[in-house]
Amino acid sequence: MVGALIGGDRVESRPDPGHAPLTKPVRLPPARLARVVETLRTALHRVRFKVVPPFAGILDLTMGFAVAQTIYAAARLGVADVLCDGPMTAADIADRVHADPTAVHRLMRVLAAHQIFRERRDGRFEMTALSQALRSDAAVSIRPLLLMLSHPFYWEHFGRLTDVVRTGRTSLETEYGKGLFECLDEDPEVARVFNDAMTCVTAMSIPPVLAVYDFSRFRTIIDVGGGDGRMLTAILEAATASRGVLLELPALAEQARKTVRSAGLTDRATIESGSFFDHVPRGGDLYVLKHVIHDWRDDRAREILRQVRDAMPPRAVLLLVETVIPPGNGMHFGKLLDLDMLIFAGGRERTRAEFSSLLFETGFHLDRIVPTVTHLSLIEATAC
Repeated sequence: MVGALIGGDRVESRPDPGHAPLTKPVRLPPARLARVVETLRTALHRVRFKVVPPFAGILDLTMGFAVAQTIYAAARLGVADVLCDGPMTAADIADRVHADPTAVHRLMRVLAAHQIFRERRDGRFEMTALSQALRSDAAVSIRPLLLMLSHPFYWEHFGRLTDVVRTGRTSLETEYGKGLFECLDEDPEVARVFNDAMTCVTAMSIPPVLAVYDFSRFRTIIDVGGGDGRMLTAILEAATASRGVLLELPALAEQARKTVRSAGLTDRATIESGSFFDHVPRGGDLYVLKHVIHDWRDDRAREILRQVRDAMPPRAVLLLVETVIPPGNGMHFGKLLDLDMLIFAGGRERTRAEFSSLLFETGFHLDRIVPTVTHLSLIEATAC
């Protein structure tokens, strides 16, 4: 089924970097500065399209798929892993990644035009700040996510966007009569690629979340649907006096136990197996749901939130880590991510008003939204 689409396209083995992994913490600019830059980017985008012919503007936008494929190719070949040793010619890169020299030069020329790499005056290519994230040993590597986004499985279903818009049903529902998580349960290969990508997403989420929120004021933190435990361990490492409980389905719960053991936090963290549709651990001061609510349609999202509300003691706090789509016509990653949810999961990204309504219907009051330097926001709510 899904494996027939994805299983035949093997990911190339990357070259051994042969150097120490990156351990520097991720440096983040202030969230306010990031929002100013995004506003300027939108304004410049609009100005540009006012001075080029309409057909040229549309063509430029539609060729974005080709730029994406060049980045995917660089990730799959492991170009960043070899270039971090120093500037190289296209021929040198090709030799290290087992590719054609002329083709590598043509690939690198496009990537350099988009600041992924840089072509020097002597013809050699070198790393940029952006390409550091392509390293497999980066402190926060985006490579696993790119390997999912570049799979034929992903492109096949995204290519059915027209049908999805016509029917309002996910591509997986139309093709297989099943939801995303049912497909993952039935295909270990797809599940592995997906879970690796979601681990990557969690790694990218941790620094911006910790930068804007003080978790140390909570004694017991419940991570609902906490995946492999990386977010909870990062929170407990920052909030050294707090304790944590993670709820996850059995397969990921076992991985979370390994994560907690590796972090040396078994004395402060407990892992529970189960579904948040059935129960949520009681007695927490803070309930964290990261990238949970956006996976589900409103009716199912309400079920989850009601389970959390029933488990929360008085004065406990709910914290949703989600994308909040802003009003207006500005560029925002959440608008594209919302299409991804439409195609694959049937869930959605929501506006502030939509979150406020969803929370009110399940016994919560939206107290505040804390933006981060990325597209993520922290939605803080308490019981009505």
